[in-house]
Amino acid sequence: MAAVPDRTSPLPLWAQIADDLRRRLLGGEFEEHFPTDEELTRDYDVSRHTVREAVRRLAIDGLLVRQRGRGTSLTHPVLEQPLHSLYSLASSMRSQGIEERSEVRAVARAAAPAEAAAELGVAADGPVVYVERLRLAGGEPIAWDRSWLPAPLADPLVTVDLTHGSIYDALAAHCAVRITGGWERIRPVVPSAAERELLALAVDVAVFSIERLVLAGETPVEWRRSLIRGDRYSLLAQWPAGATPAITSEVAAPEA
Repeated sequence: MAAVPDRTSPLPLWAQIADDLRRRLLGGEFEEHFPTDEELTRDYDVSRHTVREAVRRLAIDGLLVRQRGRGTSLTHPVLEQPLHSLYSLASSMRSQGIEERSEVRAVARAAAPAEAAAELGVAADGPVVYVERLRLAGGEPIAWDRSWLPAPLADPLVTVDLTHGSIYDALAAHCAVRITGGWERIRPVVPSAAERELLALAVDVAVFSIERLVLAGETPVEWRRSLIRGDRYSLLAQWPAGATPAITSEVAAPEA
């Protein structure tokens, strides 16, 4: 419920309304719908200018987003991923207080496509376990993962429930395979119409394309291709205090 502003207070009306809206936001009151300016004007009995200023301040604080023609809506948490070590998306979401779940679109034995076979060091069309998952953060799509794993190592995964948690935890629990390292390549790309629909993306949002090879010792265990939403995911790189990155190539100055 809206708190009636105190018109005798030295605190401006917009600031009182912003504080009250913040309280209501944190209480989960607007999960389904954030009020329009007209509704807020009526609820708080103030001018539209006052309401707009209150909402503008909350948008500056990152709690709301205003879009022309679409009104005001709540923002969603952005997953911040450190890059200093091997990570799993599931554990990263849990550590940041974000509910994680996977919609498992496929888990099956299959013939390895050429790229996966080359990365995994198996014969072309050799047996692999193919896992495809739509990853959800707080109930909303955040990533689309497609994984290929050598069948002799990962065959038990075909009967494992992968709707929660990391595929690496499942490998350890059901296949006695423990991940020790690997590499990944990350680049921004423009999604196709089908990919945009799958990830529930606005037309102006790009995605990160991630290619990942995971190892257990020197044995390739997983070749993965992922698309992850650029508006819900950020990358954090850290260096030791005082370290200066070495620049090994010259960067040409821009032409005038």
